[in-house]
Amino acid sequence: MRHPDLELDLLRAFVAVAETGSFTAAADVVHRSQSAVSQKVLRLEEILGRRVFDRTSRMLGLTPDGERLLVAARQMLEFNDRFLRGWREPPASGTLRLGVSEDFIPGQLPKLLARFGRLYPDVHIALMTGLSCNLLEAYDADRVDAVIVKRSGANGRGRVIWREPLVWLASADYQLDFTKPARLVMLAAPCSYREQMIAALDSVRRDWVAACTASSLMGVQAAVAGGLGVTLLGRSFVQEGIQILRAPELWPALPMTEVSVLGEDRAPDLVEPLITFLSQSLAGHDGLTIAA
Repeated sequence: MRHPDLELDLLRAFVAVAETGSFTAAADVVHRSQSAVSQKVLRLEEILGRRVFDRTSRMLGLTPDGERLLVAARQMLEFNDRFLRGWREPPASGTLRLGVSEDFIPGQLPKLLARFGRLYPDVHIALMTGLSCNLLEAYDADRVDAVIVKRSGANGRGRVIWREPLVWLASADYQLDFTKPARLVMLAAPCSYREQMIAALDSVRRDWVAACTASSLMGVQAAVAGGLGVTLLGRSFVQEGIQILRAPELWPALPMTEVSVLGEDRAPDLVEPLITFLSQSLAGHDGLTIAA
């Protein structure tokens, strides 16, 4: 008995919905209308004879069959993309000296690099991580070929590849006392997070004290998770044991933060595949549920 073929565009629509969590966001990822994406998922379910999503008025989630399909669908799409890339383009190879800021989706970066490594097995990445200001110094001194860094007023360089909202963070069980100055966890100056935190609180005349000064963003996360105080970071820094504070009159609204890449002109044969990969992987992601 011959089984029906699974069409790649159906699988691509399914993966987009699974990763973005909505048909509307998935439509932007695959550049189709929402109704077209919905029809593709329905056609896929018809071919499989199984439901892959549980749909309610309030949520959209994968069924057990959908979870099983997601693993296989990613593998099939990855094989397809890798094959066509190798067929049409000379394979990228060599060593890419890459600097990546601690600001850039800390919980998801290892998965992204793992996927990139499978797609470009001949590219060796010499990875440097740290604060954006230090990575920019390394880039200007030609110690790295490319950097992915936080964009700020003083650093408007490079192409933006990621945006996310800044949020106020505290430990899950942190006890707020608005009768006392806000206890802040921050990096040492100069630091754009520190400057934005102080400016935001000053705008609502909120008193504050520095409860902890850390030398790295990992240190800030640890201090916040331990209950030492409140900080300001991108939403991707939310992890187990840390909550987003929502009290607009006391914790003022914050702008978006941007991450950009520099180095396209230094090693284009190596940097361009990385930028293309990151742009495609991050397109449409809001909740940051990127899977390896």
